[in-house]
Amino acid sequence: MAFASSLTPSYSLPNLSSMPKNSITTLNKIYPSSLLHRPPIFRVCCNSQLQGRDSSNFNLFASVTSADVLLDEAVEQVKLPKGDTWSIHKFGGTCVGTSERIQNVANIVVKDESERKLVVVSAMSKVTDMMYDLIHKAQARDDSYVTALDTVLEKHKSTAIDLLKGDDLNKFLARLHKDINNLKAMLRAIYIAGHATESFSDFVAGHGELWSAELLSSVIRKSGLKCACMDTRDVLVVNPTSSDQVDPDYVESGRRLEKWYSQNSSDIIVATGFIASTPENIPTTLKRDGSDFSAAIMGALFQARQVTIWTDVDGVYSADPRKVSEAVVLNKLSYQEAWEMSYFGANVLHPRTIIPVMKYDIPIVIRNIFNLSAPGTSICRPADFENEDGWEFAVKGFATIDNLALVNVEGTGMAGVPGTSSAIFGAVKDVGANVIMISQASSEHSVCFAVPEKEVKAVAAALESRFRQALSAGRLSQIAVIPNCSILAAVGQKMASTPGVSATLFSALAKANINIRAIAQGCSEYNVTVVVKREDCVKALRAVHSRFYLSRTTIAMGIIGPGLIGGTLLDQLKEQAAVLKENSNIDLRVLGLTGSKTMLLSDMGVDLSTWRDQLEEKGEKADMEKFVRHVHNNHFIPNTVIVDCTADSSIASHYHDWLRRGIHVVTPNKKANSGPLEQYLKLRTLQRQSYTHYFYEGTVGAGLPIISTLQGLLETGDKILRIEGIFSGTLSYIFNNFKGARAFSEVVKEAKDAGYTEPDPRDDLSGTDVARKVIILARESGLKLELSDIPIQSLDIASAEEFMEQLHKYDQDLAKQRQEAEATGEVLRYVGVVDVVNQKGTVELRRYKKEHPFAQLSGSDNIIAFSTQRYEKQPLIVRGPGAGAEVTAGGVFSDILRLASYLGAPS
Repeated sequence: MAFASSLTPSYSLPNLSSMPKNSITTLNKIYPSSLLHRPPIFRVCCNSQLQGRDSSNFNLFASVTSADVLLDEAVEQVKLPKGDTWSIHKFGGTCVGTSERIQNVANIVVKDESERKLVVVSAMSKVTDMMYDLIHKAQARDDSYVTALDTVLEKHKSTAIDLLKGDDLNKFLARLHKDINNLKAMLRAIYIAGHATESFSDFVAGHGELWSAELLSSVIRKSGLKCACMDTRDVLVVNPTSSDQVDPDYVESGRRLEKWYSQNSSDIIVATGFIASTPENIPTTLKRDGSDFSAAIMGALFQARQVTIWTDVDGVYSADPRKVSEAVVLNKLSYQEAWEMSYFGANVLHPRTIIPVMKYDIPIVIRNIFNLSAPGTSICRPADFENEDGWEFAVKGFATIDNLALVNVEGTGMAGVPGTSSAIFGAVKDVGANVIMISQASSEHSVCFAVPEKEVKAVAAALESRFRQALSAGRLSQIAVIPNCSILAAVGQKMASTPGVSATLFSALAKANINIRAIAQGCSEYNVTVVVKREDCVKALRAVHSRFYLSRTTIAMGIIGPGLIGGTLLDQLKEQAAVLKENSNIDLRVLGLTGSKTMLLSDMGVDLSTWRDQLEEKGEKADMEKFVRHVHNNHFIPNTVIVDCTADSSIASHYHDWLRRGIHVVTPNKKANSGPLEQYLKLRTLQRQSYTHYFYEGTVGAGLPIISTLQGLLETGDKILRIEGIFSGTLSYIFNNFKGARAFSEVVKEAKDAGYTEPDPRDDLSGTDVARKVIILARESGLKLELSDIPIQSLDIASAEEFMEQLHKYDQDLAKQRQEAEATGEVLRYVGVVDVVNQKGTVELRRYKKEHPFAQLSGSDNIIAFSTQRYEKQPLIVRGPGAGAEVTAGGVFSDILRLASYLGAPS
């Protein structure tokens, strides 16, 4: 392969003036004196079939002669065609990380049906880091840079052997060895000097792109296609700025591109990413995400039809999929949306990548090289999708920035004083800190802004120094630093024209119990930015993502008491889980379940088809605090609910603490709402003051809507006069079947075996269970009663062990009461009464005529009659099964789904 060294612009050796004399002496030994005293040419370029000759070799150095200039003038000019005939592809380091992947890239390029193609490539995976590591080692005078360079050599040598054969392989290896030897000499000079200029570092680091471009172009030529290789340092001209960025010189770059193409015309061009030259022809780089930037600049220079960025993900996600497992790939983004998401840390593109293509409305498509069936994400002008409507298009995605601190400058002396903000941010600029976000109240009483946490000490010190006099005089009250913060940004082009976006965002955060520390929103409303505690960031991200229908409403569940009720609930969850995900976007994940002795914890969710076996085989010793902490502290799930399926008062005593910590509670356990009045009032006050929910429909009437009916009557302004009913499914079953010649003890045993009784059957027969339900309804109705205020007609049963043995003693007396009732056409029913008018409650065995609704029950049915101002003449009656594991678990399940609805699940 022949090279015409003068056919491309020359670029100069980086400035050596800052290097010690001994290192310059070393370079003089490496390079001829003439090369150090006149601008040498540092070039890596390849031409395909230039002047009829094969070209697969590289020249690193060539001196300028008068013959070169004459040859420049003699070259026949070939005009560069611009426009839609060109498509630009960019392949990152992961895409060309191995020989197999380079071959795969070549196949994609060959199969692309575009008329003309320019391919921008990065260095092989990790190679750029390896090159910078060489420089750092040499600067530190660490001899291991030699072996590290050998590793770089072997990586590219083995890759070339896999891909190339014959002359192509020999020429590449000759070039590779020559480059490595030159790099070894340069690194030796850096080693002696103990220092490398930025230009030297850029020159060394850019070799990875040169080698990968040569490898790819050689592989494409193997398929029989003409392919030119472009060293973009010969074309792209950039002006370094003071902010570790560069500004492309499009005019000069365009001129050089025209000249380069006239000498290297081809329908397929492989170009190096990341590297460029300064106006003085000194090698430099495009800094962070430079290869993407290279592709966008080339797209603008060629005025291409499309720029495709090939990576290892399916496109741009609505949120970081590592934090939100349900994040979805977005089909389209506007340039502004992509810009905003990039700024706030989303793995999209560097914001500067978008600038070159916007002028010509060139779409950028993000695609996955490992999943060619995925269409990817198109970044284009908004008009291409202006007809899209709805929440799912108002907010396109969410992004976060971690490890920030808020600085708050506050004082009454700031209001109306010109130049205060300028002084604040001037001080911040002087210490070189980067301001991520600014928020200021319209009163001008305070200004707060976010900076990287590593810079906050310097910022605070600079501000205290700058405003020392104002602080002493009291014009400023404080300069406060709030550490451990994160930014969450919601981004969407149509947020400005969609009412309620901000309200929905803040509501979702509030319902997830997330406190907002600062807010910022531009008038364009492309983004709404909030600052939250760092430990709340992922939880906040999941909460808002879920609320905007971009993921399922996900709730982390902890089940306490996997016995009869809890076990039945788990089985019901298993049967409905898939349906809820598919139809209602509700994802219920049981992260833990615990009994009194053993608990089972899972990070992703217990497999509900085998939970009994898992609890037995993998269960650990029960620890309530560890259990709650595990379920609640999973930051990948924004909402937590504890479901207490026990009748344990010690478990109920935790409700207040759980609600205070932002944990929702669902329970059929009556102990909390019927316990000491002071604790009940404290619990309800907390519930009303927070966005944490407490649902307890199952405490009265199993799955019947008794609590919700009562609450609905009260909330709509009705006045309760009296509530009377058969509240115990157990006692309903017993007295419905206590007839004929059957003994009372026989019916009780049957109810116990059927699972209708409480865990301790004495709660039923003593009337305590009914009394607790009466207390719950009385308190819901506004009465402040204690359990001891309820007179109970009960059976005086001793210990639980003696229960069944002694029960037969009551058979004769109860049989007599039944016979007396039947003689007058009546039946026995065990009822509870809430007399709101007289502010009292009772529990007793009563007789009712056979035509009365209470006398016409069957099985374990409950019946409750509400007498109110609206329903005074004819009470509102709720009737249905009031006992049994299935209906009670169903009532609890219904409360869980009610919670999901409150948290944002679609109705």
